[in-house]
Amino acid sequence: MRAFDGQLSGNRPIQRSLDEKKRQLRDLKDALAALKPHAAASLRESLTAKIKALEAELAPRR
Repeated sequence: MRAFDGQLSGNRPIQRSLDEKKRQLRDLKDALAALKPHAAASLRESLTAKIKALEAELAPRR
């Protein structure tokens, strides 16, 4: 089913609260730690990039 123009499920980023972002960061770190040694390198890189982006977003502003 396609979204119509202006629908909430359209092509927009999901707005997350600070607590949700912290939980997502923790979950991503757990997922990265739980990866098997033979997991795809692209998956590892993707998780690492998302973790770095979230850490930069959550870093205190100066």
